[in-house]
Amino acid sequence: MKKQSRFSDERVKKELFPLPIFLLFFGMFAVLTTLQMMIIGQFIDYRSLPAANVAGVLGFWVAASAAVTLITGLIIRRRYQKPIEEFSEAARRVAAGDFSVYLPPRHTIDKRTHLDVLFVDFNKMVEELGSIETLKTDFFSNVSHEIKTPLAVIQTNAELLQTGHLSEAQRRECTDTILQATRRLSNLITNMLKLNKLEKQVIQPMPQSYDLCAQLCACALQFEDQWERKHIEFDADLEDRATVCADEGLMELVWTNLLSNAIKFTPEGGRVTLRQTSGPDGITVAVSDTGCGMDPGTMAKIFDKFYQGDTSHATEGNGLGLALVQRILELSDGTVSVTSTPGKGSTFTVRLPLPHEEVPA
Repeated sequence: MKKQSRFSDERVKKELFPLPIFLLFFGMFAVLTTLQMMIIGQFIDYRSLPAANVAGVLGFWVAASAAVTLITGLIIRRRYQKPIEEFSEAARRVAAGDFSVYLPPRHTIDKRTHLDVLFVDFNKMVEELGSIETLKTDFFSNVSHEIKTPLAVIQTNAELLQTGHLSEAQRRECTDTILQATRRLSNLITNMLKLNKLEKQVIQPMPQSYDLCAQLCACALQFEDQWERKHIEFDADLEDRATVCADEGLMELVWTNLLSNAIKFTPEGGRVTLRQTSGPDGITVAVSDTGCGMDPGTMAKIFDKFYQGDTSHATEGNGLGLALVQRILELSDGTVSVTSTPGKGSTFTVRLPLPHEEVPA
């Protein structure tokens, strides 16, 4: 019984170097040998040679043809068929859900071949797929938690209202709590839909030139009641005018999310700063606060979907705002970064390219 390779696959019907290819190579070498002997025959009369010598020459060339063909087949099997079998087996395991697969390159970097590059790209793909699978699991877990929390609040307060033994003040408190929970649930669903459409590029940015400073002022004024209620000192340092080429509606989401977070995490009596500057490399907008700040571990995850630095969920939010900000800026050729010190506050910095007509020569 023929021993099967550990990489054998019943779907494979032919090897890379099957018998017909072997015979083809052998025939090619044999024809070349015959032609060579015919050319040499123009100068040597084979009929004058002993029959044993002629047979020996023919035998030598037949053996040489067979040997070269076998060596070619072995090289093909070793250098191509075996790596492809390994690749096929690894792909089958990934298709079955195993993202721990790793294919080591067969050569060093200075001698890397196309197969080595294929293996490297395959390993990178598997790593990305594993990350996506982890994110998907976390996504469903977080969505379940974020939806269950406001639903539980709504259910509890609705049951209290059904009892009929509440004072007017208690009833008002229950209804206010229900409204707050429904708003939180509505915001969650809205942000999920926006983020999903942005990631699938259903929403295509429609860039146009507009005054960024005017937009920043308008967005900041939306939160005037909130910073006055918390006695927060709001400091805005903007140019008279700065023109950008971006989707104005999507960029408004960026500024409202950053300003909302800054005010939300700044304690009473704190300070929020909005600064905008222009330079040869582009336009920079920084939103700073004097809130609780973040440690390096939190900063590394702050742009992940549903991640909330406040693990108690005591503050409003669903962890989608900064994910939206990052995705919008990616589509707008912009970037966002964060610097933070625990106990001293955070600064989110957005950088946008200059409009093409304003790029310095």
